[in-house]
Amino acid sequence: MKYPWIDEFLLEKKAVTKDLQAEWNWIRYLIGGKMFAAICLDDNDEPYYITLKLEPSEGEFFRGQYSDIIPGYYMNKVHWNSIKADGDVPDELMKEMLDKSYSLVLKGFSKKKQQELLL
Repeated sequence: MKYPWIDEFLLEKKAVTKDLQAEWNWIRYLIGGKMFAAICLDDNDEPYYITLKLEPSEGEFFRGQYSDIIPGYYMNKVHWNSIKADGDVPDELMKEMLDKSYSLVLKGFSKKKQQELLL
């Protein structure tokens, strides 16, 4: 995988946990029990997609800029996007998209729950 830093980067964020969704063979990153990113593994447990959430217009823009970004793999195609794990998306853009996904999911919680999670 082109992004060996991704696990550490995501787990450094406040209130993030990870698990393995065995039925899908996905490593999921969650905040408050809600997924904001996932590493999709193939039959050999090798990463092939990184899935994350973006504002619909932003996701559409990035899909137009990079052939390695597609509508969410097995996810809502409007809000979720999947990036090839060995693709040509620059590290800084990947980090920016992961940050945005984290923020979007966090903002979906009530203000009280957001405060609890960020303490």
